[in-house]
Amino acid sequence: MKLTCEHITKVYGGREVLRDVSLTLEEGKIYGLIGRNGAGKTTLLSILTAQNPATRGAVALDGMPVWENRRALEKLCFSRELNVGAESGLAAMKVKEYLRIASVYYDSWDKDMEKRLLALFDLNVKKKLGKLSKGMLSMVTIIVAMCSKAPFTFLDEPVAGLDVVAREEFYKLLLEEYSATGRTFVISTHIIEEAADVLEEVIILHEGEVLVVADTQSFVDSARHVSGKAEDVDAATAGLEVHHPETVGRSKGVTVFLKPGQRVDDSYDVSVQPVNLQRAFVALCGEEARHEA
Repeated sequence: MKLTCEHITKVYGGREVLRDVSLTLEEGKIYGLIGRNGAGKTTLLSILTAQNPATRGAVALDGMPVWENRRALEKLCFSRELNVGAESGLAAMKVKEYLRIASVYYDSWDKDMEKRLLALFDLNVKKKLGKLSKGMLSMVTIIVAMCSKAPFTFLDEPVAGLDVVAREEFYKLLLEEYSATGRTFVISTHIIEEAADVLEEVIILHEGEVLVVADTQSFVDSARHVSGKAEDVDAATAGLEVHHPETVGRSKGVTVFLKPGQRVDDSYDVSVQPVNLQRAFVALCGEEARHEA
């Protein structure tokens, strides 16, 4: 089973929020969707799950268009922050009522898991959504995502408002469910390094365009931080893809992304260090301009 989007463009008020995005999401993987605020992550997830129409382009599940297609939609779950403002009508709804409505939508809803997660998160089902903290609302959305058993499950900032213990519980739960079912999960998060170990593939979205779709470890392994005297760094990285230059006096640091067969010239007096996913992301999407050495 595959979920594909082809040439997705979304325009709001004359501004392109997404520009010609094409992706293929395969069954049985955990993807990380990362990008800066305003990159278009939530918009992309809402289009992939047919909660928001694209201006141009198409989304299909195994060739079936997902828009207004019940057969396709019951295999997709989009878990996002709940809007409990007075205008939404959700504020007065109790937790148990919200979960009951969600369970009706998904034929494979796991009632036993629902009970287990309510106990794990210590959620009072009689409490109104409008009275819950941000972290508790995140717990409700996590329960919906997990209990839906949807083959393709999308979670937008699932750990928002959760403390470190609850975040660890979430990632443990995610891996347990993934191992048991082989479901596909797509996680959008700002806490990049905390999630890095569970992400098999990374999708980097920047200013509405996809910059990277890659195996997470391979992407991280391709990046190096090179530092030393500016002239040595420039010489050692000549011909490489260079990002995020930082200069202090005569010293300079850059991040390079190596293609197969490329290496930093270590005949110069430079320090070459590996980087983590967060630093690689900052190098690609930071404010400093990229340049080719």
